[in-house]
Amino acid sequence: MHRPAVFFALLLAFSTRAAAVVDYEKDIKPLLKERCVSCHGSVKQKGDLRLDAGALIDKSIHSDLIERVTSHDEDERMPPEGARLTESQVGALRQWFAAGAPFPSDEVIPKKPSEHWSFQPVKRPPVPESASKHPIDAFVFGKHEPSPQASSPALLRRIHLDLTGLPPTIAEQEKHPSLDAVIDDLLTRPAYGERWARHWLDVVRYADTNGYERDAEKPFVWRYRDYVIEALNKDKPFDRFVIEQLAGDELPDSSLETHIATGFLRLGHWDDEPADPATDRYDQLDDIVSTTGQAFLGLTIGCARCHDHKFEPLATRDYYSLVAVFNPLERPRKGRTELTVPVDGTEVYTWREPSGKAPETHVLVRGSPTRFGDLVEPAVPVILAKTQPSFSNRRLGLAQWIASTNNPLTARVIVNRVWQQHFGQGLVTTANDFGLMGAAPSHPELLDWLAHWFMHDAQWSLKKLHRLILTSRAWQSSSVEQRAKGVESKPAIAASSGDSGSLPSALSSTPYRYRRLEVEAIRDSMLTVSGQLNPKRFGPAMKPGIPKAALEANTDKEKVWQASDEREASRRSIYAFIKRGLVVPMLETLDLADTVSSCPQRQVTTVAPQALSLFNGDFVNQQAKHFAARLKREASDDAKKQITLAWRLALCRKPSTAELAQMRAFLREEPLEQACRVILNLNEFVYPE
Repeated sequence: MHRPAVFFALLLAFSTRAAAVVDYEKDIKPLLKERCVSCHGSVKQKGDLRLDAGALIDKSIHSDLIERVTSHDEDERMPPEGARLTESQVGALRQWFAAGAPFPSDEVIPKKPSEHWSFQPVKRPPVPESASKHPIDAFVFGKHEPSPQASSPALLRRIHLDLTGLPPTIAEQEKHPSLDAVIDDLLTRPAYGERWARHWLDVVRYADTNGYERDAEKPFVWRYRDYVIEALNKDKPFDRFVIEQLAGDELPDSSLETHIATGFLRLGHWDDEPADPATDRYDQLDDIVSTTGQAFLGLTIGCARCHDHKFEPLATRDYYSLVAVFNPLERPRKGRTELTVPVDGTEVYTWREPSGKAPETHVLVRGSPTRFGDLVEPAVPVILAKTQPSFSNRRLGLAQWIASTNNPLTARVIVNRVWQQHFGQGLVTTANDFGLMGAAPSHPELLDWLAHWFMHDAQWSLKKLHRLILTSRAWQSSSVEQRAKGVESKPAIAASSGDSGSLPSALSSTPYRYRRLEVEAIRDSMLTVSGQLNPKRFGPAMKPGIPKAALEANTDKEKVWQASDEREASRRSIYAFIKRGLVVPMLETLDLADTVSSCPQRQVTTVAPQALSLFNGDFVNQQAKHFAARLKREASDDAKKQITLAWRLALCRKPSTAELAQMRAFLREEPLEQACRVILNLNEFVYPE
């Protein structure tokens, strides 16, 4: 063989051997996903080129791709932004192409955005055949036996805490009505609205102040909080609830109530002295558009402010078409001072439209308020609507479309939020993101069945949805077996392993998740068992006492926080003043929602300051004193009666023989007040079961 032939044979052998080292799944696909797919994937196909699956990469373009990724011409090179591909990355592509660009024959080609599950019309799937008559159980358990039901005392306490955020009284523990009757009763109580309004306030980024340096109070913003509580207690249909918050002032039957509802639009943080007023104006509009997209539609539309969304079928034009809906709004103000809008003589915290003629709205190139692009008109994202709704009244047109049964997202999103609060995790775990990058539903047929049922059978009634969920065995399943096996309550939240978010293996058959109560329910439960809960409802927020150390960072320590008297501060936690720059330490430590943007779900952390706050904090020690005084009043000086009453009030059960003996021994060494402090720190007290 001639030397040149030997040389090329060896070169080919080495090249083939090197190419074999390159693995498509490990080396090529991750590279394409990281650097190419945002512009050449299922969402966007610049130059009609897709690189998100091996089958889509035609051999005819191999040399062109190598030429573009190695080009030194800034107008030609790929990717156009960021660092160039490294020599090893280019080498891997060369080797893969040389080997014929092999890929797994069973590789799944990503669907087009229009085929994404949440963008499809909501249809009602048939209920699966099941031994259970309850539709939810039929979807969850199928033909298998449902999980064991929790004990009646445990379920009673769980239902009360779930719907009202308060434990049942001893009288309620002794009534023994059916669970269905308990659910119906609790849904009629004012405490239901106070409990569930807090969940919605998390979603809409509610706070009582503006944030930023001066963090001034939002005048009369508490009227919006009261509106939400009342709307839930009256079981206002959710579609109407949506419309009132977006466009209550544009309704033919507008009223003081519907004007107050539009406070939703003004809840975001606000800089009263921005460095760049033009940018600040668009920041305010962005807050509204982003929150509207996440809260009602479960879409991260705000990511398209500066460029087409990298991972969702949402263009910059879609974003600014929504900006055009809200662009006529103006924030009433006088210098740094926010003003309210007079409606029927009370003062309302909302926007106003100073002119009957809407201003023009342009796409802002790269999000810059000085670089105007194409003129846009009000519109909803193209991916969600084959035909655009009427925008004769801009916000009302958008609101009516969002609340329409033809919208594929709204019912799915709210049904999932309610499921999440009841079970600890949604059928879709990304409650604010139903887009391509969001999680797929764990039970897609169940989600669609619930969404369709909610719109058509329940007529958007949240109370009917609660009732349906709470009467299922899926929700009533036992989440813990410890007490049935004789394991006693253990003190100190710091000793807990915390909520890692995973279910114990033995409980994998039920969707109910064992998790800690939110801080508001913990605080309100303490006030309830101590006998100090002030039932006063509505009106201006109260200010709980806070440690002096928490004020140290503030320049005006005397004025920044004037605590309410104890009686006023003993109201339910939903009425607590939420100052963005100074959150009550107990609320912050125990995972109060972020108030800057929409909060889809509370974090559940386990950190040392939580134990310190619950065991050494002024509030808990104060309630322990009141709790002890109550036990002495109602159980005299009999230690056994005091312990039994304490267990009934706090844990809604009688103490076991071992628990009774341990507490009697404790009381021989320590005062009753300290025993009460221990009880308020039991894990069993801060968990619903």
